[in-house]
Formats: sequence, C-alpha cells, structure tokens
Amino acid sequence: MRTVQLLLIGLLLLVVTPLAMAHGVADGDRAFLENSTGLQIIPYIYLGAKHMVTGYDHLLFLFGVIFFLYRLKDVGIYVTLFAVGHSVTLLFGVLSGIHINAYIIDAIIGLSVVYKGLDNIGFFPRFCGFSINNKAAVLVFGLFHGFGLATKLQDFTLSDDGLVGNIIAFNIGVEMGQMIALFGMLMLVILLRKSNAFMRYAFVSNLALVSAGLMLTIFQLSGYMWGTV
Repeated sequence: MRTVQLLLIGLLLLVVTPLAMAHGVADGDRAFLENSTGLQIIPYIYLGAKHMVTGYDHLLFLFGVIFFLYRLKDVGIYVTLFAVGHSVTLLFGVLSGIHINAYIIDAIIGLSVVYKGLDNIGFFPRFCGFSINNKAAVLVFGLFHGFGLATKLQDFTLSDDGLVGNIIAFNIGVEMGQMIALFGMLMLVILLRKSNAFMRYAFVSNLALVSAGLMLTIFQLSGYMWGTV
C-alpha cells in the first residue's frame, strides 16, 4: 500500500514537472554543445543518457508501455520498437536538418502518454469499439519521440566537425539512459504486482498517466499558440 501511494505521488509530481522544467537544457550543457568541435563521444553519450533520464515525457510513455507486460520477452520487443523509432528520427532529424516545431512535436508526445494510459484501462475497445495495434502504436510514437529529441539538438548551433559521430554517441547515450530508467520502472511495477490491490491501483495509476499526458499536451499547445502570436 505504501509503495502504491509513493507511485501515485510520483506521478502527480510528474504532472507538475513541465511547469518547472519545460524540458529545457542546462546552461552548462548548452554552452558545451555550442562551443565544442570535433568528435566528443563520451560527453555526448553522457548528455544523451542525461536527457533521457530527465525526460519526463519519454519516461511516462515508457512506464505506460511496460505497465501490463509480464514477460521480459515482451518488454524487450516493445522497448526495442520504441528505441528503433526514436533512433531513426533522432538521427534523421538532426543530420538532414529537417525542422518541425518543437511545441507541436512535444504536444504529440503528450498525446502518446494519453493514448497509453487509455489503452491500459481498456478505453478503446470498451468505448470506441475498436482496438489499436500496440506494437505499431509504440513504433509510430517512438518516431515522434525521436523528433522530439532532435528538436532539442536543433535549437543549438552544432559544429559540422564530428557531427555524425557525436549524434550517434548521443543516441547511444539515450539508449543507455532508457535502460537505466527501464530497470527502475520494472522494479517498481514488480513490487506493485505483489499487492492484492494491484488492479484497482493500476486503474488509478493509468488515469494519472492520462492526466499527465493531457497536462503535457495543453502546456505545449499553449506554448505554441503564445509563441507564434
């Protein structure tokens, strides 16, 4: 029961996190990215891991994805699909120079959290009369999450010297950060499943995911509207 309460408190904190963090980049990291030249593998791996571990939107979605996965094989399949999706668009977005408005991308990422929470409580077959292919959805939303990562890097003037290697290193760091976060979330979910009230609190937790996703989406759309006025 205490573990469940801590989980709900954590999710509520994640809801208000956007107001404080705005998914920004620390001044020191910004200075390094804009002033470094040449191949910087270790620093970019570190920054990629840091970005993923502190990326509340990515973590919320990932948490929803694994919430009802009981076999490690299934966890591996879904996490791989997500990783492939965001790796492709992260590398493509930065190296091709294709720019998509960050607010729009982050709003879609917020909607991905809403989708996963609703999917976990059986909303679509119960109220809409259809089911969504979860593997396809995770892959597609992974593509949007990758563009979200790319837009953060596109905010900086990055040196062309060593750019390809640095972006690959950043992506490797993202995957490492994802694995670290995934381990922690799996341990938490395993503990929750030992509770006799797991299914009841699972419903509440996924409603909290929906609320967090809506908050993220509204926050980003507000930023888009005010930022383009």
